[in-house]
Amino acid sequence: MENTFWTALGASLLAALVTAVGIYTIRHFEAWGRRYSIYFICFAAGVLISVSFLHIIPKSFELSPRAPMFLLTGFLLMHLFNRFITAFVCERGPNPSYGIGLVPMLGIGLHSFIDGFVYSITFTVSIFTGVLAATGMVLHEFPEGIITYLLLLRGGFSEKTALILAIIAASLSTPLGMLVSWPFISQIDKPLLGILLSLSAGALVYVGATHLLPQAEKERRRYSLCALAAGILVAVLIVLSK
Repeated sequence: MENTFWTALGASLLAALVTAVGIYTIRHFEAWGRRYSIYFICFAAGVLISVSFLHIIPKSFELSPRAPMFLLTGFLLMHLFNRFITAFVCERGPNPSYGIGLVPMLGIGLHSFIDGFVYSITFTVSIFTGVLAATGMVLHEFPEGIITYLLLLRGGFSEKTALILAIIAASLSTPLGMLVSWPFISQIDKPLLGILLSLSAGALVYVGATHLLPQAEKERRRYSLCALAAGILVAVLIVLSK
């Protein structure tokens, strides 16, 4: 069991590292990233929405009969959070665009945190199962880190603040989720995992459909549809690799 713990922790730290590399890469080439950020937004929308519909939602429905209700709950909670951010942070704060970065950051952060639960559970089943799950999960960490950082910048946050928030939400949340869930691993049964996955999927669908795609509609760039299609293709490959 001790070896399983360290293996699961190592996999979650690898996922965090991949995300951090994505954030570091886009920060190192920030001028280029800002210029083409709309393409990253379209790509991320394709990945997040497609992975949710093709894998996370079907899996959550398979695990729990109450998953549809919590899928709706996750979507509505993100909507209410967006309303709260708009009313009490953006309109009363120094920058009315903060919500562009904060809402996706929360959705991606929640998803990454629950990813940590998945690492705990799959590696407890077997090392082989954990490796298979980790392979698919790590693939989508890189673009998640990039888009979290870029959206925080577009929301008006400073480079330093955007970097710190992106690292916490998209990177560190995964090993944190693994460490938090490990002591309760025997109590996290399939129905509970299905509920957690459906909440995560509701949040990701909200982020992709109501924040990322509308941003793409505002800035209709020549190859934005190609970027969206590339995101969908990557999502399909992620799902096929599981």
